[in-house]
Amino acid sequence: MKPSERPVSRPDSPAEKAAIALRNVSKTYRSGSHIVRALAGVSLAIPTGSFAAIVGRSGSGKSTLLHLLASMDVPSEGEVQVGSWQLGALSRADQARYRREMVGLVFQQFNLVPTMTALQNVTLPLVLAGAVPTGREARARAVLASVGMAHRLDHRPAELSGGEQQRVAIARALVADPPLVLADEPTGNLDSATATQIVELLARINREQGKTVVVVTHHFSEVASVVTQRVELVDGRLAG
Repeated sequence: MKPSERPVSRPDSPAEKAAIALRNVSKTYRSGSHIVRALAGVSLAIPTGSFAAIVGRSGSGKSTLLHLLASMDVPSEGEVQVGSWQLGALSRADQARYRREMVGLVFQQFNLVPTMTALQNVTLPLVLAGAVPTGREARARAVLASVGMAHRLDHRPAELSGGEQQRVAIARALVADPPLVLADEPTGNLDSATATQIVELLARINREQGKTVVVVTHHFSEVASVVTQRVELVDGRLAG
């Protein structure tokens, strides 16, 4: 397929790059002879620049929704749109391009490469994306400094606290300057004081950099003071 024939393209307007719209989205899985409905007819909009929290009990569909927004899965029914990207229609190559250009992912388990330093971990996405070597390290250093980790560049994950590892993971998510940050239980492995610091960091990224931030959490109280939108799921449906 020629580039001009692709079903999607990058949005022209930066103001609309990370506007999210779900239209009657359902997701089902087969478990043996049973059909499991993880999401059922979800429709919602998350404007660009929002800080949204997806909340609900275990099994409510929170992570499924986040995976759809990351184009790590596709809906069984309905449409998922981020900017001008229609995620359900993407080829595998375009899914990878979407994640590379649009999304920064933050996980509960940090997922840092244990043999690499903080600087190497943050530089890695730029290497994998084929960015020219000139400027890669400078960009990684700048992003690490922005999350308060300029003094730990040469330390490996085992030499860092949980909060420091999550800061490095956030820097890795930001290094390619994506308009959308998706965080799956980013405070789940942290004590309450450190969790507050990480939430405040994500809020500052949202506020100062204008990035759309979507956080999955079991503990809405941790983010209640900073979010602009709450999305509650109950058994795969929007509450209320």
